[in-house]
Amino acid sequence: MDIKRILSEKIAIEGISPDEIYALMTTSASSDLGDYSLPCFRFAKVLKTAPNKIAENLVASFDGCEIVKKAEAVNGYLNIFVDTSKIAGEILADARRADYGKSDEGNGKTICIDYSSINIAKPFHIGHLGTTAIGSSLYKLFKNLGYEVVGINHLGDWGTQFGKLIVAYDLWGDKEKIEKGGVEALQEIYVRFHREEENNPALTEDARKWFAKIEQGDKRALELFHWFKDITLAEVQKIYDRLNVKFDSYNGESFYNDKMAPMLEELDRKGLIKESDGAKIVDLQEYGMPPCLLVKADGATLYATRDLAAAFYRKKTYDFYKSLYVVAYQQNLHFKQLFKVLELMGCDWAKDCVHVAYGMVSLAEGSMSTRKGNVVWLKSVLDKAVEKAYGIIEEKSPDIEDKQAVAEKIGVGAVIFSALQNARIKDITFSLDKVLNFDGETCPYLQYTVARTNSVISKAGNSINARIMPDYSALDNDESRELIKLINGYPDIIRDAAEKYEPSLLSKYLIDLAQAYNKFYFENRILDEDLTKMLPRLYVTDATNKILKNGLSLLGIDAPEKM
Repeated sequence: MDIKRILSEKIAIEGISPDEIYALMTTSASSDLGDYSLPCFRFAKVLKTAPNKIAENLVASFDGCEIVKKAEAVNGYLNIFVDTSKIAGEILADARRADYGKSDEGNGKTICIDYSSINIAKPFHIGHLGTTAIGSSLYKLFKNLGYEVVGINHLGDWGTQFGKLIVAYDLWGDKEKIEKGGVEALQEIYVRFHREEENNPALTEDARKWFAKIEQGDKRALELFHWFKDITLAEVQKIYDRLNVKFDSYNGESFYNDKMAPMLEELDRKGLIKESDGAKIVDLQEYGMPPCLLVKADGATLYATRDLAAAFYRKKTYDFYKSLYVVAYQQNLHFKQLFKVLELMGCDWAKDCVHVAYGMVSLAEGSMSTRKGNVVWLKSVLDKAVEKAYGIIEEKSPDIEDKQAVAEKIGVGAVIFSALQNARIKDITFSLDKVLNFDGETCPYLQYTVARTNSVISKAGNSINARIMPDYSALDNDESRELIKLINGYPDIIRDAAEKYEPSLLSKYLIDLAQAYNKFYFENRILDEDLTKMLPRLYVTDATNKILKNGLSLLGIDAPEKM
């Protein structure tokens, strides 16, 4: 129910359209100031009247308006108090529908999202949590709005590291051990290679030769390359399954090997490529950026070359409306250069390419390095979170059914939520104790609120389906008004979170909703003997339950039925 639209259309100001009034109207920061507020300062010049006088004159706009309890003029603001009992029925009927918050506004439009992008034969570590969680949530948010979404895992499956890995495998590897140990076993010999090459430069040369063999299509080199890739993908799929993450394409760097030459030729035809010490670059000095290096002096291509080829492939294949790159902010310059080169090539769709930057995730122990071996595996973090959640369940709810499954939802949910709780650009220092706190602004708190609403609905039995007229005056109190206002705002939150590429807006909203419901729960007797008063409170509980479950699912999080 678009209450702002209803209120905006009631206000008539000469020379000001209802749309302008709608844009200016905001929800009030405090219930003492009403539910909605209209600042009148911008109208002073048009009306040649003081803002406080304008506000006073507008109070009468709501005479006879059924949904407005009262309007007040305060210091140049028009504060509007909505009559909850008049709008609750319509809002709650809408909010209890299974498709509440969904829309078809994205129909006919495709959005490509490049996220996670793990490296083959390297750890899926805690540093990948941000891109994976944010990208996956955006995938779900845009799907919810009716867009065709293409999730792309742009695999890091090319480069001299594969030559290094082949040398390491031939020197210290064991097939059976690698098959059993998976990526951890590959990482072990990879780390050893970097330790040994410091004193043996010949190893580095051998690695270059083996990577050249991969490029040339050598049978054994390709067999090992694909083996390493298969081992990695099989292992990371288990993590993706736990995180509720899916992809539609695993086209990685190697996929674009035969697609770079045509793109480089086009750059050359358009006079954009310059030679610099034997390397091929696009000069971006005029735009305040260093040159975009495309081909090194030894003929090797780089990330930028493959990303340009990928951008053209995605536009041709999917004809995207937007192409999002969920990559850490350290790559800001890379994407500015990439998009500028596309623009210089005459691609009018360059403006539709967006770098969705995010901050780094780390543990209190400090930074990580795959070469040195001091990495924190994401699987290990998930396992520890689940183990800790299981311990809490054993202590607080020892009789709950299927404790391991409940612990999995709580532990994994807590890890995902930690990456989506704050504005994505912020760096995060991950702490298990913090994310598994049941009392703070955390995922377990949200999941516990879902369990509470489940319990209320279960205890009410079939009462929620009673065919009698509800008495919505039972919701005429501050706790109910605040909760209904939040329930009514859910579709807008989903839209904002998607349009701003900011899942944290949804996370914060769900926390606000859970807190508002818990206040409502403690201040109102929900399971009342008077069924006419109980019904509206059950409807509020049911709507909250559905929104919390749906909102969490859009973040990639499951909620246990009981906790």
